[in-house]
Amino acid sequence: MPSVTVVDVAARDGLQNEKTHLDTQTKLELIARLEAAGVKSYEASSFVHPRWVPRMADAEAVFSGLPPSAGVTRWALLVNDHGYARARAAGADHVRLVVAATETMNQKNANRSPAETLESYRPIVQAAKEDGVAVTGVIGVSFGCPFEGAVDPGRVLELAEKLAEMGVGEIDFADTVGMGVPSQVSRMVASAGERIPGMRLGVHLHNTRGTGLANAFAAVEAGAEVVDASLGGAGGCPFAPRATGNIATEDLVFMLEGMGVSTGIDLERLIEASMWFSKALGRDLPGMVTKAGACWTGAAPVA
Repeated sequence: MPSVTVVDVAARDGLQNEKTHLDTQTKLELIARLEAAGVKSYEASSFVHPRWVPRMADAEAVFSGLPPSAGVTRWALLVNDHGYARARAAGADHVRLVVAATETMNQKNANRSPAETLESYRPIVQAAKEDGVAVTGVIGVSFGCPFEGAVDPGRVLELAEKLAEMGVGEIDFADTVGMGVPSQVSRMVASAGERIPGMRLGVHLHNTRGTGLANAFAAVEAGAEVVDASLGGAGGCPFAPRATGNIATEDLVFMLEGMGVSTGIDLERLIEASMWFSKALGRDLPGMVTKAGACWTGAAPVA
């Protein structure tokens, strides 16, 4: 059976734009429930300045509170060398470096041009190699920018090639504000696979305009090995207007397992975690499977 790595981003992307503040212990409870459901890869926090993303101010406390767990990958998101130093001091050994594909978005996210951000990442990737730290390069607004509109896929692929040349082990294409459609996603992943053979490719998808799951399907069909999602569909970017939630992890798992693609995640326990998460945030979350139930039986479709 083919498999896909589902990376849950609820503890980072799912919380960074929420009105409700969850304390460190509640974040650790969220992570524990994800692990109990079989989630083996997730973003635990981001090491960014708390002035810009106050919900992530306790990144060190979150990482220090995580119990040892074999076979689980815990990602830290960062945008500069100071973030890398903080992440390493906190014990992180898997990091994600973010660069936006457009000038305006990258200025808002990192106060630098995309070219300047990439250059600043070179010593970080080199240090990570020496430290034995896994690095993923994430390209934001890969399929459309809220400030500049359509994004030239050639520009995105050039950034991907530069990240590959630096030595990152994975490249993820992020639909930061849910502007992408399946044909775009399919072409991007397929083109990256041709231009950077052997590179592990992933996608980070938001469901802002209702195309998130369709985009995930297109990405997997085109060869993506990693798909980000957020428990309940929580999430959003504080630097992009109307950047609503990610695709819901339970919805993604339901679809993939129904397609015969293994995720290794217990859907029923994931739904229980999503219900708990909704209560913790004090609001309904947009995930559909938690509302409707996991009634898929695995029976062959009617011809």
